[in-house]
Amino acid sequence: MNAAQIVMPALGPALPELILSVGVLVLILYGAFKGERSTEGVSVGALIILILALFAVVSQPFGAKVTTFNGSFIVDGFARFMKALTLIGSAAAILLAKEHFERERIARFEYPILIVLATIGMMVMASANDLIALYMGLELQSLAAYVIASFHRDDVRSTEAGLKYFVLGALSSGMLLYGASLVYGFTGTVSFPHIVTALREGSGIGVVLGVVFVAAGVSFKLAAVPFHMWTPDVYEGAPTPVTAFFASAPKMAAMAMAVRVFIGAFPVITPEWQQIIVFVSIASMALGSFAAIGQRNLKRLMAYSSIANVGYALIGLATGTQQGVEGVAIYMAIYLAMTLGAFAVILSLRRGRQMYETIDDLSGLSRTHPLVAFLLAMMMFSLAGIPPLAGFFAKWSVFAAAIQAKLVLLAVIGVVTSVVGSYYYLRLVKVMYFDEPAEAYEPMGPGLRIVLGLSSVVVVLYVFNPAPLVSLAGAAAKSLF
Repeated sequence: MNAAQIVMPALGPALPELILSVGVLVLILYGAFKGERSTEGVSVGALIILILALFAVVSQPFGAKVTTFNGSFIVDGFARFMKALTLIGSAAAILLAKEHFERERIARFEYPILIVLATIGMMVMASANDLIALYMGLELQSLAAYVIASFHRDDVRSTEAGLKYFVLGALSSGMLLYGASLVYGFTGTVSFPHIVTALREGSGIGVVLGVVFVAAGVSFKLAAVPFHMWTPDVYEGAPTPVTAFFASAPKMAAMAMAVRVFIGAFPVITPEWQQIIVFVSIASMALGSFAAIGQRNLKRLMAYSSIANVGYALIGLATGTQQGVEGVAIYMAIYLAMTLGAFAVILSLRRGRQMYETIDDLSGLSRTHPLVAFLLAMMMFSLAGIPPLAGFFAKWSVFAAAIQAKLVLLAVIGVVTSVVGSYYYLRLVKVMYFDEPAEAYEPMGPGLRIVLGLSSVVVVLYVFNPAPLVSLAGAAAKSLF
């Protein structure tokens, strides 16, 4: 590599990130000059640059694998797949927020800008090929997330959510950074390919200890047990559109980061980190399934649901195989659709400026809003893993990979916790269809209808035509092996 290449790396592989970076700078300037009058324009502009970045991602050759920035940034099939999911989740978060923030009188141009900034960090996480790039992406995403968690400045719950997220997030970032420093100290490199080469020559207890701390930091970003403690409080306290964002796009990036780190940097010591992932997966599935049973608040219930779903997705990672990573990719894509659909309905539970977010507030929804109740019931059946909806095939893909990798007990525990989790999903259906109806809610706004409609199409159409998603997930997994 000559000096010119070092000074000016190839920018083509990072085109989606560049579109977002330049776009967000323009939006910041526009918002600063126009003030609060720019909120509508900034939201539209943020959606446009997210869509442009999505087009840039899907237009890149899917089978190619290229690196830039001296090898610290990689673009392969897996990165493109997870970036596309992340961009979809971020765009949905802006659509879900518009009407809610206007009703609450907290609509400000900073929100879509923060979403785009977080998205840049998440996309860097998906393409990171060394520990420094990984940490940079993680911190860019986290700093924006801390702010939007407390976006409703006059709400004590929102402020508390942001503070809790910040304190615990700083702790987890420190743990990840300490683990990365241990890995660097014992291998002499931060580059994932060079770490693999160093570990082939032998690994000591220092590297394994570093992997433990890295796994702790990754688990926090995934909201996996035992680093889940922030999730219910932050989900409940943050504004509901922000909660929908936390449950969708950052989960895609965090899972991409987990796969990229363990499969990309530590395949030589798979037995060591596999034990950690198996434990985290079982603990997350168990706690997410049992702790949600007593919840009455829909946002807290969805928090425990996300913890359980992360546990199911980690089953695929625990296998350490190509089939397992393919299962992770399929699971996260379907989980994104189910979660966004569920939050679109939760955001529609309003009368005037009063929002409702308890399970009892769904009473008799099938008689006052039959289509909304049907679509939410479909999302709940899918989250429970009941065939023939997409959620069943999502769980099937990771369970099958676990059995193929001889992790039969892990798959059995996943099936058992799925049965337990079905209780609180089906309880929502029972309340909607068998309890006495309450006063009707106001009609859904256009943004909510778009998100709910597209999510429902994905959950249903996957049953009839799973081939496109399966082939894309398979190509994404193949690019890592």
